[in-house]
Amino acid sequence: MKKNIFLALLMMVIAFGANAQKFRGLDKSPRDIAYFPDHFAHDRKEGEKALVKVSYSRPFLNGREIFGKKEPYGKVWRLGADESTEIKFYQDATFGGKKVKAGTYSLFAIPGEKEWTLIISSDLDYWGAFKYKEANDVLRVTAPVRKSEAPIENFSIVFEKVSDNAAKMHLGWENTIVEVPVSF
Repeated sequence: MKKNIFLALLMMVIAFGANAQKFRGLDKSPRDIAYFPDHFAHDRKEGEKALVKVSYSRPFLNGREIFGKKEPYGKVWRLGADESTEIKFYQDATFGGKKVKAGTYSLFAIPGEKEWTLIISSDLDYWGAFKYKEANDVLRVTAPVRKSEAPIENFSIVFEKVSDNAAKMHLGWENTIVEVPVSF
């Protein structure tokens, strides 16, 4: 009897061990979300809904030279790492002075030394920018580049409130900051 109980327990342990789920480790470039209005700000209004949300990965600088080297000037970049960056407009908006309909899009950039071209694309669920298709661009805008006062270790996106219906979207990494106006 003891032998049968022992065998039954042993079989259950083996069966559970064979079906154990293996989870992958943490991403090297963690995902983050930027909102406008900022849902984490202390001055936000109760019940205030987001007008725009950007979901992106935040690669580390790790002492590398990024723009012009790792991310060449003049080539389409996914704005971050891993999956392409997605931007969701909860209502019709103006992005960099151009109108865009409410919806979810991919956001790409073509970095340059003095200005960037930002691209809103109808294609979603990309890994990187490897299958980027210019034919699916919804709009393109240019934005000037300025130097940051200090190095920015992780690629970052943040919205700076201009008014209740307008913000500046800042993109920053390494020693580069790009700013795009967004309004609703």
